[in-house]
Amino acid sequence: MIRVGLHALLSAEADLEVIGEAANGLEVLQLTQALQPDVVLLDLGMPDLGGIRVIQELRQQLPKVHVLILTMHEDAGLLRKAFRLGATGYVVKRALESELVDAIRAVMRGELYVHPAMTQFLLAEHADATEETADGKTAPTDVLTPREVEVLGLIAQGNTNRQVAKLLNLSVRTVEGHRASLMNKLELYSRAELVRYAIKHDLIGEK
Repeated sequence: MIRVGLHALLSAEADLEVIGEAANGLEVLQLTQALQPDVVLLDLGMPDLGGIRVIQELRQQLPKVHVLILTMHEDAGLLRKAFRLGATGYVVKRALESELVDAIRAVMRGELYVHPAMTQFLLAEHADATEETADGKTAPTDVLTPREVEVLGLIAQGNTNRQVAKLLNLSVRTVEGHRASLMNKLELYSRAELVRYAIKHDLIGEK
């Protein structure tokens, strides 16, 4: 019943086309291989092969396919794990229809999408982490290299990857690598989250 409703919703959008449906994890892998979709809309709780395992398999077999999670689980731990394994979006099932459509379009453009309900969990966790640091525990940037801290600060100032590369006398590809590394270490999923993190931890220097 859920798949029927989703099919009807997405088919009504002129720029979207549903090319296949799967009832379990194994079918997801088989159909994705056969149909080569741009986006796989994936539930985490599926029979035969769970969603987490499917993400891992898809990343290995079809790394260019965007995986958007649609789940009832509003769990920050699952969100982080899904993104670490290669998912590019996370939407909860209570989301508005328009939010789901927006999420699909976002991941098709190569962006990361986190439903607002889950963003609040992530921000709360970062606030807790900041309090722990104030109590004498590991500093928030201890996991970053000095160069990654530089890159983070410049990005937070509003610089593009190309501008950061010019300021640090690096190649754009090198800057992209540093940015990807620090996002992975800090478990951040968007430029906006990078900026908030840099502001919170006073990592923005003078322009």
